[in-house]
Amino acid sequence: MSIIYILWLRQLKRYFRSKSRIIGSLAQPLLFLLALGFGFGPIFQKAGGGNYIQFLAPGIIAMSIIFTAIFSGIEIIWDRQFGFLKETLVAPVSRFNIMIGRTLGGATVASLQGIIVLFISFLIGFRPVSIVLFPLVLAFIILTALLFTALGTAIASVLTDMQGFQLIMNFLVMPLFFLSGALFPLEGLPKGVIAVARIDPLSYGVDGLRGTLVNSAHFGLTTDFLVLGALVVILLSIGSYLFSKIEI
Repeated sequence: MSIIYILWLRQLKRYFRSKSRIIGSLAQPLLFLLALGFGFGPIFQKAGGGNYIQFLAPGIIAMSIIFTAIFSGIEIIWDRQFGFLKETLVAPVSRFNIMIGRTLGGATVASLQGIIVLFISFLIGFRPVSIVLFPLVLAFIILTALLFTALGTAIASVLTDMQGFQLIMNFLVMPLFFLSGALFPLEGLPKGVIAVARIDPLSYGVDGLRGTLVNSAHFGLTTDFLVLGALVVILLSIGSYLFSKIEI
């Protein structure tokens, strides 16, 4: 179990040592909150949707989580190129424990990122409907972070080129985000878009956060929790298998 703790701690140290990384990772969520929140707010309100900041903030929190979590997988390629991964893999420990340690570290960083964006949204005017539901908010943040960190690790385990990873992530992350309902309500959309949203794993993270923060869940909190939990188990299994096949 010590290797899990060491790798988890290493991920946290990397995050807190890089002030530019922290500031840079917060710039995009802040831009979305300000530009979209106040830019489309009057239109959203005239359409009968209410306060757009209240609707938007959970989606932007989920956005910050998925970007931080899934791109943490790129560190596998980085470590492979600089030899640290080889040193880790030749150690007399289970590769499963190594993968779990890296995933937990990346998920912790992504969860912290989501919590920071949540508090930033308070400064912009977002107000949750109930403080009592905050433990559930944290549960959905952690599940979403675990899911996409495991996905990033699984993809990075079969790639050796950092540029290839970035292309795949851009091809994957942006559709996941824009089709999740983070920026617009899922009600009243064409059936094809709703069908895509239903198979988008981020939809359930956004919906869970929106349900716990502003009491406006589309799928239902129970469905959100069960789907995210099942996907976390599946992707951790796939990720651990692919990670075990890495050649050094």
